[in-house]
Amino acid sequence: MASGASLDLMISKDTIDKILDSAQIEDVIGDFVALRRRGANFTACCPFHHEKTPSFSVSPSKGIFKCFGCGKAGNVVNFVMEHEQLGYVDALKFLGRKYGIEVADREETKQEADNRLKSESLMAVSQYAQEFYTNVLWNTDQGKSIGLGYFKDRGFSEETVKKFMLGWAPGGKDNMSKAAQKAGYKKEFLIGAGLSLERDSDGELTDRFYERAMFPIHSISGRVIAFGGRTLRSDKNIAKYINSPETEIYVKSRTLYGIFFAKSAISKLQKCYLVEGYTDVISFHQSGVENVVASSGTSLTTEQIRLIKRFSPEVTVLYDGDAAGIKASLRGIDMILEEGLRVKVVLFPDGEDPDSYARKHGADKLKRFLEEAEEDFIEFKTKLLSAETRKDPVKRAQLISEIVASIAVIPDAISRAVYIEECSTRLNISEEILSTEVKKLRRKRQYGAYSATPDEYSEPGVPKYFPPLETGERLPQFITNTYCEPAERELLYYLIKFGEHPLYGTDDENPISVTVSQFVLSELQTDDLELQNLVYKSIFDEYYKIKERGQAEVQKHFLNHENQEFVKVVLDLLHQEHSLTIKQFVAEIPPEEHLLSTVVPKSILIYKAKITAIAYHNLCEHLAEAEKEKNTDERNRYMQQIQILMQIRNSFAKELKRLTI
Repeated sequence: MASGASLDLMISKDTIDKILDSAQIEDVIGDFVALRRRGANFTACCPFHHEKTPSFSVSPSKGIFKCFGCGKAGNVVNFVMEHEQLGYVDALKFLGRKYGIEVADREETKQEADNRLKSESLMAVSQYAQEFYTNVLWNTDQGKSIGLGYFKDRGFSEETVKKFMLGWAPGGKDNMSKAAQKAGYKKEFLIGAGLSLERDSDGELTDRFYERAMFPIHSISGRVIAFGGRTLRSDKNIAKYINSPETEIYVKSRTLYGIFFAKSAISKLQKCYLVEGYTDVISFHQSGVENVVASSGTSLTTEQIRLIKRFSPEVTVLYDGDAAGIKASLRGIDMILEEGLRVKVVLFPDGEDPDSYARKHGADKLKRFLEEAEEDFIEFKTKLLSAETRKDPVKRAQLISEIVASIAVIPDAISRAVYIEECSTRLNISEEILSTEVKKLRRKRQYGAYSATPDEYSEPGVPKYFPPLETGERLPQFITNTYCEPAERELLYYLIKFGEHPLYGTDDENPISVTVSQFVLSELQTDDLELQNLVYKSIFDEYYKIKERGQAEVQKHFLNHENQEFVKVVLDLLHQEHSLTIKQFVAEIPPEEHLLSTVVPKSILIYKAKITAIAYHNLCEHLAEAEKEKNTDERNRYMQQIQILMQIRNSFAKELKRLTI
């Protein structure tokens, strides 16, 4: 199920289950792309990005799709949401129509109805305000001479002004409020939408915006939800821009200026340009570059990045020539990388910004400049930070650390490996050293996990559960995408039930306390492992974002989650009397929390041992094929890898015997 849906239970669970039972993923996706069978799965060229070689895989048995090119993945509902740009409920209705299933929304509660009606009222009054400001712009002397004159001076055509519904807020300080009230809009909604302020002296309304050029801010569906107002006065005591305050319909951190006008182009081109201001967006549109949005002067947020990710896997950040400002905003690049998007950068010449460049040079030169000036974030960051490092080894080390820090936030292991290789070549430093540093950072930074490397937690009282293997790594990097559902479920069981319980420590002899959640995460990160079951992984990731609330609150959060698949999984885990590990190895079962220091490490070992065994089996099959085809190079490579896995399996077997309950 899609984890981002809001109150998706407006459709009954029985209806959802019926739709999911009927919707065969290969049947649904086959309506949009030409699928070809390959063994138990199907392949195709990905519908979400341009490619010539198929990297899009559909698994009927698991009911999931995955593109190994752009990384998009999910179940049949996720596919419809992504491909048709629909919300969760609308995607279910789409599937219901396909399979002849009637989708009836359940009756909303009084609270839900009240909230919906209030939001609609705020939307309605915001729409009225936009029409008021636009009418003043086009149909009053002040609007035409000052407001429209300003927009034309900036090079905006009348067509562009109309497209973005720009307007003019007149002087007088209460014109819009009086007009709205006269038109029947209630005082409480004018205040609630951030359009009006109430005077303490007499309770009358005054306008928030007056004598300003007005830029309406639209929701992703095209509704007006807020405004930005620019003064044309040169008085430094007057704020250049005033923006709507946050309201029930406008949350700045979740809003991007221009997303409604840009989403189609972003989805089609699979690229999004990210700028800072309203006029940057408008000038780009007028120049024919429509896949552009703005953070509207606020610091970039995770919610804004995820909004872009719904439409494109790639973001190009556009900077003006202010080097100091760029360095201050580099954190935004790391945030984009952290959400799994590809990042490019364009730096405009000194004294230029996206708006001014588009106005001065025209559409053709702008598009050519964007193509030619675009560079990878490593190249950009290296050039930006390296000018002062050439003859200073300390500063050079700092530069490398900066770039390694960016690579470490990338969630995809393959992408990290590619960037490490590129960074190694560009900075002339060993890949092995870079890889080691990236792994260290990932262990330290993610969710506050402690470091599990044996030589890094040698404090008294902290057991070294897994000694390093002779291979130098506990699991070699050629083990990838190996899936063992029961073992993954076992780890999730311990997180949900005992994640914030101490694994060991918290007494006088062992003062260093390490929780179950810290240990599990650190052990997975040590070998660069991720859960392969998409639902389990989503729960796993969300757990670490909210774990500070405490075990009981975390469990309550998941039991009341809008994603019903999460609810089902967590319910099953909480009602599971004992873990598989305990059932397998113990005859008489004591309280489970008394055994955590042994059973949790044992579950980690079992998980790693099982995926090692699966990888071993797969390699044996590859070896047989190589021998059949008389491919000596492949045969030797598989033989070498099999020998490594045999050694690891023996080591795991010894550890499992040692960890007795």
